[in-house]
Amino acid sequence: MTARNRKVIVSCAITGSIHTPSMSPHLPVTPEQIAASAIGAAEAGAAILHLHAREPETGRPSPNPALFLRFLPAIREATDAVLNITTGGGQGMSVDERIAAARRASPEMASLNMGSMNFGLYPLLGRYETFRHDWERAHLENSRDFIFRNTFADIERILAALGEGCGTRFEFECYDVGHLYTLAHFLDRGLVRPPLFVQTIFGILGGIGPDPENVAHMRRIADKLFGRDYLWSILAGGRHQMPLCTMAATMGANIRVGLEDSLYLGKGELAPSNAAQVSRIRRILAELSLEAATPAEARAMLDLKGADQVAF
Repeated sequence: MTARNRKVIVSCAITGSIHTPSMSPHLPVTPEQIAASAIGAAEAGAAILHLHAREPETGRPSPNPALFLRFLPAIREATDAVLNITTGGGQGMSVDERIAAARRASPEMASLNMGSMNFGLYPLLGRYETFRHDWERAHLENSRDFIFRNTFADIERILAALGEGCGTRFEFECYDVGHLYTLAHFLDRGLVRPPLFVQTIFGILGGIGPDPENVAHMRRIADKLFGRDYLWSILAGGRHQMPLCTMAATMGANIRVGLEDSLYLGKGELAPSNAAQVSRIRRILAELSLEAATPAEARAMLDLKGADQVAF
């Protein structure tokens, strides 16, 4: 968020594709759980809800549009929050699979990852002795040899399919400094347009580290590349979520929390819900004399097409 913006957009990533059901009993898995958790986060003050789907029986990440359509209408009916559908998907999904749900739903927003990268989840193996489902251990172990693919051609395809095809705007996910330069490349080509919603991500093994100096550096480079043409947001993985988000809020950032990014509310304390994380960051913002944006204000800030223009 640049200095001219007075409100902080709070996003909440409801379930993601990183954590597995064995890691927390509070991770939403079924469509009903995802809907209820998302609605709770919106009621707690999240203006944007970032959404993935999972197989109800196993909790495995799924790109199936039919699963998304089991919770998207319920969330839209219960809240006016902006619904943001993943195009990152999960490990092993093709680009076509990753964008299928967003193409079907034509949402106001979708995520868009700005570069290929290693995406290491395997260190989590050391924290859990047993898993409820066979896929969980393999999911973590396979990340040793997994490249999260987002080539220039992939990005062009997603921009054409969703940006031009659906009028969807993007949460540009930048895991390292080079991703900012890739986004600037697409801006120079006229394939993306301001205001850019730039989500800088810290603490994923394979991306930039969760250090305060890296937060400041990513902000400096984004300012250099995009000037007043962007809104800055930040998410941080695991235990770094609240400290780095608080730091960045004082620097003018918008904030993303949620069980996709961290399962915890504090040291050793599992977050009981997405709403609990949203409530915590809302309280911190209030104590910093910062005001959270409403969904209507977020739509205006990001120039979104409106909830009446989606296909669910």
